[in-house]
Amino acid sequence: MSKETLPRLMIAIAALALAGVVVSSVSLYHHYGTSATSYCDIGENFNCDIVNRSTFSTVAGVPVALIGIAGYLTVLTLATVFRNHAESAAMLGMGSLAGLAFAAYLTYIEGFVLAVWCILCLSSLALILSIAVLSSLVWLHTVRQID
Repeated sequence: MSKETLPRLMIAIAALALAGVVVSSVSLYHHYGTSATSYCDIGENFNCDIVNRSTFSTVAGVPVALIGIAGYLTVLTLATVFRNHAESAAMLGMGSLAGLAFAAYLTYIEGFVLAVWCILCLSSLALILSIAVLSSLVWLHTVRQID
């Protein structure tokens, strides 16, 4: 990996994290909403309201979307403000993999417990998967630099 590639990866991670903040913010807005959302009510299998207002949409009373906002803001901060710190690559790698595991669990809940999908949730899954892949590349690169 060239020296110019690393900053580009951090910019890509930051952009994906910013998109994650937006998606999670929309989800949080609709979590507290009382009216039905039409953009995500696409037949029996796609309905964000069912997912976003289910008992699985909170953890210890905290909305999952708010957890997502906090996670994406952490990733954004690590990829921008603290990108030159030695431990940032490892923190990005571990944090994004933990976020991916949580998103995979929530996707399992959508598919096999609620039996309905949320476009916002699937978008967030794609974003955290992309962040995890890029963060892992950055992390592996920094580990190889140390050896």
